[in-house]
Amino acid sequence: MTRTILDIHILQTVPPSNLNRDDTGSPKSATYGGVRRSRVSSQAWKRATRKAFDELLDTSELGIRTKKVAEEIAGRVQTLDSSLERAVALELAAVVIEAATELKVAVPKRKSKSKEDEEAAAESPYLMFLSERQFSALAALAAEGGKGGDVKALKEFLKDRANKQRAKQAADTEHSIDIALFGRMVADSADLNVDASVQVAHALSVHPVEVESDYYTAVDDKNTAAEPGAGMIGTVDFNSATLYRYAAVDVNRLHENLGIGGNDKKRPVDATRRAVTAFLEGFIASLPTGKINTFGNQTLPAAVIVKVRSRRPVSYVGAFEQPVRMGEDGGYLQSACEKLATFVPDLEDRYGLAGNDQGWVLRVGSETDSLSGLGDEVNLSRLLTAVGDTVAARLAPKKAAADDEGNAAETRA
Repeated sequence: MTRTILDIHILQTVPPSNLNRDDTGSPKSATYGGVRRSRVSSQAWKRATRKAFDELLDTSELGIRTKKVAEEIAGRVQTLDSSLERAVALELAAVVIEAATELKVAVPKRKSKSKEDEEAAAESPYLMFLSERQFSALAALAAEGGKGGDVKALKEFLKDRANKQRAKQAADTEHSIDIALFGRMVADSADLNVDASVQVAHALSVHPVEVESDYYTAVDDKNTAAEPGAGMIGTVDFNSATLYRYAAVDVNRLHENLGIGGNDKKRPVDATRRAVTAFLEGFIASLPTGKINTFGNQTLPAAVIVKVRSRRPVSYVGAFEQPVRMGEDGGYLQSACEKLATFVPDLEDRYGLAGNDQGWVLRVGSETDSLSGLGDEVNLSRLLTAVGDTVAARLAPKKAAADDEGNAAETRA
């Protein structure tokens, strides 16, 4: 079977900033090639990408990751039956989420003795990731089985094997795009786990980086001339770097995740195309927001290379195992591009990858000229269209074959 895997390689220069802090408040770092590099964790960039989906996708296509699952379902139950009080809706929600996921929800101890929280919502012991459609389906089931707010009736309703299976199915079908991309783990019910279709690497600087500190003061506006000096003093750590960022998308896995619980008619190619292009745009243009108001480090990538693979993803981070040296006139970007321009053709030639897969290059400025031979040159709009068209074309034969098989089965029947 021909697979479709997208490799996304990005070079992005970030000025003084603190995108992703460690437990001491200092920018995260890592040793690679024997030198200390700036690092932005994969989790930080995945979070930034997910937040970008708010502008790129409809809310119905997204999920909610929260411990407050009962509260989320209860609100929908009350929408279905406005006569129910909040406390009753919360009880119904707790019963149905436990039946669907096997996890035990409970009011957190920190809230259980509070007078203000006599109707505090039960929470799951860890973050649960459910799609908007899954929350709504579970709410509908709670309203059906517990009609009129009868919690005992709902419990009896869910003791029936068929109804309990409906609850589980409600939590395991109609996956949102972000769940299909980033996956989901349910510790109490492994059959609800979703394997991620995306891999995101920790972003690393292509050169050695040192952490610097900014000493700052703040003046008390109410101080008089007799009260000189600062009202507050402190320090904030920062660095600046040219980062190599990498992510890979297993398009086939994504397509399957979007259709779990149904046949190919439940996972149209259009949905997969939309998910791929949303991730691509979100990952390229997003930025973790650590200390963003302090540093205003609002940059976009100088270079983006996208490759379509048929067997396995391939990172180009090896090009920077030996750290890039500063150029004669300063800066690391041009030297980093020249390293990639040499490394990539050699790697792909040695492993028989050259000419077998499609590729595109989005680049800005003369420093990136050396990358022009690594793929078709495009702007962002054309890149998204080209990748979307390619994904649809590569998945279409599989869909057509499945449809033909389904039609043949119907004919035989």
